[in-house]
Amino acid sequence: MTYERASQQAFFGTSALLFAASAALTIAWCGSMSAMGAMPMPGGWTMSMAWMPTPGQTWLGTAASFVGMWVMMMVAMMLPSLVPTLWRHRQAVGKACDMRLSWLTALVGIGYFFVWTVFGIVVFPLGAALAELEMKRPTLARVVPITVGVIVVIAGALQFSAWKAHHLACCQEPSRRKRTLSADAATAWQHGLRFGLHCIYGCAGFTAILLVIGVMDLRVMALVTAAITAERLAPNGERVARAIGIVVVGVGLLLIARAAAGLG
Repeated sequence: MTYERASQQAFFGTSALLFAASAALTIAWCGSMSAMGAMPMPGGWTMSMAWMPTPGQTWLGTAASFVGMWVMMMVAMMLPSLVPTLWRHRQAVGKACDMRLSWLTALVGIGYFFVWTVFGIVVFPLGAALAELEMKRPTLARVVPITVGVIVVIAGALQFSAWKAHHLACCQEPSRRKRTLSADAATAWQHGLRFGLHCIYGCAGFTAILLVIGVMDLRVMALVTAAITAERLAPNGERVARAIGIVVVGVGLLLIARAAAGLG
């Protein structure tokens, strides 16, 4: 019993330290981006500098910086809901020795965040290309605020879909079903990849909100983190997801109304 308690304390202590470190790095990154300012755009909005190289920086360097901070941001945002899943994984392969068990648990987490890393690599060139297009086309830039509102409404509506319910259930399954998993690296890696894919699909709406409203806005990050954690860990996650969807749709409609008033 003492050994199990020590193992549990080590696991949650390490998770807490990892969360604190990733959160601190994310806050520092957002602070540095805010200090650089943002570019005013037609339509009364500002473009984040995260999509553009700073003076003396290459596009490759900008992409590497974005992906690195994207990974840190995802660790900070997703770890609160991922930790219970990792703990269940440890219990499912509990016959392994402590060192091997820790390695397998870490491998699940690495596989999970590898999926988010690939997503960040794909997102950056798309975001950078769109940002460049918006700078060259003032007419396109003017409709961005309304487009953002529409995307937020769609993200909220997605919370009510069967597609969302399916992937949310898949994200919750490892924490709710007791099963035995093989204590080998391949199984752990595949488990992390599979869970990461379900998470990306299930969080598609939240990710879209993060990208269009505030990829470096700490308030948006905190709200998205709270929403993901609540629907993932709540006993009735689907009901929580729908309640969140109502709020998100309302926010989207408000953004559209505000943008339309600005255009008028």
